[in-house]
Amino acid sequence: MDRFRHMMTLVLLSGAAAGLVLFAVQHLTVVPLIQQAEVYERAGEEAEVASGGHHHDEGWQPADGWERTSFTALATLLTGIGFAALLFGVVFLAGLPLDARRGLLWGLTAFVCVDVAPTIGLPPQPPGVAVAELYARQIWWVGTVVATAIAIWLFFGKGIPKLARPLGIVPLILPHLLGAPKATGQNVVPAEIIHRFSALSIATTGMFWLLLGLLGGILYQKMQAKDADSFGTQPAPLQ
Repeated sequence: MDRFRHMMTLVLLSGAAAGLVLFAVQHLTVVPLIQQAEVYERAGEEAEVASGGHHHDEGWQPADGWERTSFTALATLLTGIGFAALLFGVVFLAGLPLDARRGLLWGLTAFVCVDVAPTIGLPPQPPGVAVAELYARQIWWVGTVVATAIAIWLFFGKGIPKLARPLGIVPLILPHLLGAPKATGQNVVPAEIIHRFSALSIATTGMFWLLLGLLGGILYQKMQAKDADSFGTQPAPLQ
């Protein structure tokens, strides 16, 4: 129960802290680009309606200002906690040791799997950009994340025979050989905004993953050191 309590504390604190930092950074860098893109998107919709097209009702959305900012902050915080549960849950189930250095490596690995690899086929896009059908994008994204994780395990996992390690190239490139779903429609947002949005989105999520891994490693070290002081034992691996 103590280890489970440590894991829950680790996930909640590191995930919430990294999520809030991500929200603050994206609020200053990415959100202004989203607001610019939405201006072009609304102009495109108005032009479509004026030419006899149909208006697309996207349902309820939070109002601009404090309401939208609050919902975004809450969603980012919860996302941070969710990703922390996935990341450190893997470490927990594998029974691997965790410290600041290893946390950074785990954060980097997650960043490659969750963001870098899928971005090759489906880069982050602001509103007003043509995209593929949602279900097809979700399937390809999940498949790419899983395939990249398998590739990294084959390349660097313990107990993998040396002759089998080159096989990691197969799951690594397979999703990209199959190809990501193709976008339909037209972009109404200038290319400069699209490129800046994609670059800043990747940069800020990379910061998030590294910070999450680092915070998790530091927190776990501190909890283990506290337990060792209390019971006069040496810190145990995360298992």
